[in-house]
Formats: sequence, structure tokens, C-alpha cells
Amino acid sequence: MPVFLSRLTLLATTTLLFSCLPEKEASAADRLEIMERQIRAMQAEVQELKKERAAEHKRTSALLARQREETEANPYRQRAGYLPPPPLLQTAAPISILRRTPLAQDTPPSDRGIVSSWKDFQQASSQDEEVSIGGMKIGFPNGRPTFKTSDGAYALSIGLAFQEDFGGFLGVSQRNGESRGNFNSFTSNSRRLRIPFSFRYKDWIANVTPDFGHGNFDGQVGLYEANINYAGLHNTILTVGYFQPRVTEEDAESSNDFLLLERPAIVDMVRTIAANDARFSIGGLHYADRWWIGGYFTGQSWGNRAENQYYLPIGKHVTDSQTGGTFRVAGRPVVTKDVDLHVGVSSIASFKVAQTEDGRSYTFIQRPEVNIGESVLQTTGAIQNVAQVWSAGPEFALRWKRLLLKAEYYRIGIERSGGLPSLAFQGWYSAIGYTLFGNPRRYSIQEGGFLAPGVSPDGEFDPARNQWGALEIAARYSVADLNSRLDRPDGVRGGQQTVWATGLNWYPNRHFKFMVDYNHFIVSRSTTTVNQNGRTGDAVVGRVQAAF
Repeated sequence: MPVFLSRLTLLATTTLLFSCLPEKEASAADRLEIMERQIRAMQAEVQELKKERAAEHKRTSALLARQREETEANPYRQRAGYLPPPPLLQTAAPISILRRTPLAQDTPPSDRGIVSSWKDFQQASSQDEEVSIGGMKIGFPNGRPTFKTSDGAYALSIGLAFQEDFGGFLGVSQRNGESRGNFNSFTSNSRRLRIPFSFRYKDWIANVTPDFGHGNFDGQVGLYEANINYAGLHNTILTVGYFQPRVTEEDAESSNDFLLLERPAIVDMVRTIAANDARFSIGGLHYADRWWIGGYFTGQSWGNRAENQYYLPIGKHVTDSQTGGTFRVAGRPVVTKDVDLHVGVSSIASFKVAQTEDGRSYTFIQRPEVNIGESVLQTTGAIQNVAQVWSAGPEFALRWKRLLLKAEYYRIGIERSGGLPSLAFQGWYSAIGYTLFGNPRRYSIQEGGFLAPGVSPDGEFDPARNQWGALEIAARYSVADLNSRLDRPDGVRGGQQTVWATGLNWYPNRHFKFMVDYNHFIVSRSTTTVNQNGRTGDAVVGRVQAAF
């Protein structure tokens, strides 16, 4: 409107000036003509102003009509305009990515549900990359995909422990009167296919881990663990449920960290007494920088009351379940940058062997430290009238820079009822590993054992940058003797097995691993039909592994 007024003011001023001109400069007729032209110009200007005002009115009416329609469609929009602005957190983008500098997490994640205190979980979460979606966060603490609330009080972690073995046997001897047995020149086996689920509320963690690849043959599906844990006490974990109690140095380590494909035979036999996978357990562990202690009361293994059992059968139709226990203590008396010295003692016992239709019996059975479907060469057969089974022995390990030495010895005792004498078995191993490149093995105070070689993010496999991950060579000498009282009629001939093993382990990054082992085994005669005169042989087996 001020523009319109300025135009009229200018026109009126011009008319007034012309009317004041001296008469001598224009005649009366000329003045009249000039005034008429000015009047016509003013009329034209007024018409133009009317048109512009009509157009402005039309635009204003259209804007008001559109606002009225929007208000009717969304009646809360106008109300929201009067509300104070939301807090800064709510006005942030709905999806955000927080990138952090990776720290020292360079080893494979565990093959089981990870149990840690809420404080340690928050610290691990603060070190990994996170994606925030609304009030939820997705991250990878300890290398495991995790969904959690902003404070980490509620969390769900989903892991993976996948190990596929493939290979075969070379030159397994067969003597007169023996069955050939099953020693494939090439075959494969899903050794482990675990999917750990961990449900957390602050310091309480429930772990459920199905296993789709357990055992010596493909197709054995079952449960690895299902337990509840409390980690609210300093460096302490209390557990109840189906669990694999930690006993022996070798067994304390995750299978993702193994030096060779399988545990030494004697360690495998010791743990099955009362601490194998999915064993009902009540107990706990405590650790510090220089020592570790743990103990558990144990019961039956998951599935052992079923006729078709997941683990090794112990008889038919269990009518009275086993009870037992484990105890382990370890120390680290020497700790320097280049040296870690580990010493310890492990013990395990079955106080009451399970009762079946065949009475209270127990069987030791072992393969030549590979699990690809081969026949059994070493076994005691079913030992009858067993009252108790126990084992104990020392642990030793030494790391010096990139070199690792380990050795353990265990003695197994079987107490029998009905006036039968006791039996005694034994076994030992010594192993060596050397990390050629990559980060060397280091000690884990939480496990009381050694972790796998590490691969830093800037050292992951990338040939274009001359980066190759980590490479390790390993060797082991292992003996398991299941002979007892051979000179007596009540003795047991289970055979003595000796295994010389070598291996090569390559870690392109912390989540993947490739292994190849060569085993030469010598087994003296036992009670099996495939080993009546003693057998020797060789095996070459590889493994591909993924761990999250």
C-alpha cells in the first residue's frame, strides 16, 4: 500500500507544479490540455492500483484457505507451534554412527556366551563403533554383535563359533584278524556350529547356546550351554545351569584359541568325568592379575537321561543321575613384558556314577586327536561296579616373547565296589607354539590361560599393503595310557595312544582362522575289534573357522 500512495502523491505534485507555471509560458488552452492528460493518467494509475490490490487480495485468500485445510487435516500442528522446542537429544538425527579408535581387541571372540560385569560391558561398549537408532544402540563389544539400550542395562548379544573340518587318513595299518574300521581318505565334519545368545540385565546374564555341529559326525545337534550368571562381584562370576566348567589349562581356553585342532587326549578324558559340555553346574570363579580359582558342583549332562543321547552314552535309561565336582587353582608368579609363567593344579571327580539298567559303569573312549568320523582305537570298554572316578594333576605354561610352551600331567583313578580293586590310568602332553608374525599369544587373567595370536586392525590381511595377519606354527607330543593291572584277571586293557602332531594356523583377522594339522598316531592293542594287535597311522586335517 505505501507504493500505491507514493504513486498518487507524485502525480498530484506534478499537476500542482504545472498549474503554477506563469501564464506567459502557456496559453489557457494548453493548460487545459495538460490537465486533461494528467487526469487521464491519474485515472489509469488508479485502475492499475485496483488491479494490483485485487491480485493481492486473491493471493491472501488462497493462503488462508490452504492454512485452514492443513489445520483441519492436522489439528495438532498449530498446537505444536506454541510448545517449547524439544531437548537437543530428541532433535538429533534418528540414526547416528559413532566411530571410535579401536583398542586392543585383536583376538577371536569366545566360542561361548560372554559373561562380564555391567561395568566391564559398558567399558567394552565404549571402545567399539556404535550405531544409534532412536533409543537403541547396535555395536560390537568384544567383537560380538550386540543390541542394547543407551545405558547398556538391557542387551542382547548374538555370536557365532563355526568350525568346519575336512581331511583324511593315510596308511592306517591293518593286521590279521582286525576289522578295517572307518578311516576315510577324505571326509568332512562340522566340528562346532554354535550360536551363543546372551541376554543381559545389568550384572545378570543368561546364556543359551545351541550347537548344530557338535561331535565326531555331522548331524549331531543339541545344546552347548544354558545358564544364568551373576557378575556383580569384583572379578567374580557365579553360574547355575547347563555349563562347561573350566578345568585344566588347555580346557580353560576357548576352542577358537586352540593351538591344534583338538585337545590332547588325556585332557579330553579328564574333562568328561564331570565337566564336559552342557553339564549341570553350580559354582563360580574368581580371578586377579596373578591368580585364578574356580570350583563347581556338577550333575548330569544335558540329554544323558535320554535313550538316544547327545554325548557319549553311559548306558541305558539312567535311573539315578551322576553327581561330581571340579576345582582348579592357578597362579602367574612371573609377569613381565616378555615373560608369563603359569602354574596350576586341576582336579575333578564323579562322587556318584550314574545308575543305569546295567548298573554303575563307566567307559573311557578316545580318538587319535582328530574328529572326522574315524573308528575308535582306544577304549576301556564298560568298566562295571564303579563307585567313584577322579583325576588330578599339575599345569605348566611359559611364554617367552613369541614362544609358548605348555605341559600337563593327569592321573585318573577309578574306585570300584563289590570288593574289586581300584584302577589307575594316566596321561600327559607337552606343546610348543611360535608366532611367526602378528601379535603373539598373551595371557588372559579371566580364563587362566592363553589367548590366540592377535591381529590388529592395521595388520589385517591386505596384500596390496603388504599386510598378512598372523601366522603360527605348533607341535605337540601327547600320551594317554588306559592300561591298568594288565597282569591281573581283573585288569583293563584300554591301550596306550601316542600322538605326534604339528600344525600351522593363519589368522587373516581376528574373526577368521585357517588351520592344517598333521598327526602321526601309535596305539597299542585294546579291546576294540579294529585294534586287536596295535595300529599306527597318519591324518591330515584342515579347519576353517569364523568367530563373532
